[in-house]
Amino acid sequence: MRRCRTTEHSRFLATAAIGAALALGLTSCSDSGSSQQQDRSLAAASGGSNAVPHSQQGQQALPQAELSGRDNLILTITAAERDGTAGYLTVRGKLTNTGPDITAVPAALRGSEPDILRTGPSLAGATLVDFPARKRYYVLRDTDGRPLTTTGLSTLQAGESARIFMQFPAPPPTTTTVGFQLPLFDTTTITISG
Repeated sequence: MRRCRTTEHSRFLATAAIGAALALGLTSCSDSGSSQQQDRSLAAASGGSNAVPHSQQGQQALPQAELSGRDNLILTITAAERDGTAGYLTVRGKLTNTGPDITAVPAALRGSEPDILRTGPSLAGATLVDFPARKRYYVLRDTDGRPLTTTGLSTLQAGESARIFMQFPAPPPTTTTVGFQLPLFDTTTITISG
């Protein structure tokens, strides 16, 4: 008799768990952000984080800004995403050599801080400016002092692009736009998402 009750209790718990999972799945599918969750599920099911979700295939992020630099270099900023829980902001884009010849990525892009100079080529010279708060944000560093940005850029072939990123401390949630500056490039204003 005790064994029968245990089996019935186990079935009840299993049925309740399945029901809760289905209800949660239906709730998340009816949510306005469900396409992002479905895209993540599709990416995971199709082989991991490098897979492109089906709904995003053929789509490219529209650039927020294109900045001209020297030696035919163009910096295209495609996103500035705030992660409120982690407290940082990630700027993404690409650096392109639009010229007919190979171009050296200028060393000035890493800035002039002595601790950064020893870490090699990077985009650590980038800054964000919150104009209303009169505050400047620098590229974050890891515990070894290395910048949290694309590193190792030395040259770009004619027409070659390199994906880039830079991570900064996140401005307050009320700040929705910031100035973006990188040595040797134009200055622009970018919009923060998230």
